[in-house]
Amino acid sequence: MRHLLRMAAHSSQTNMHARNLAIVWAPNLLRSKDIEASGFNGTAAFMEVRVQSIVVEFILTHVEQLF
Repeated sequence: MRHLLRMAAHSSQTNMHARNLAIVWAPNLLRSKDIEASGFNGTAAFMEVRVQSIVVEFILTHVEQLF
């Protein structure tokens, strides 16, 4: 998480701020066995990934307090 926070610090050059990093990394960091096992697709899968990205964005914006 601290590495991703360092990447977010360079968002003015890379446009990879906390929200974009969360969207990209959330499915890997918070892998959902439910999505894989049940074969979610469409809206259900999108909603699950959306929740994951919100959680990762929260963690990224509060790294110092959490870790």
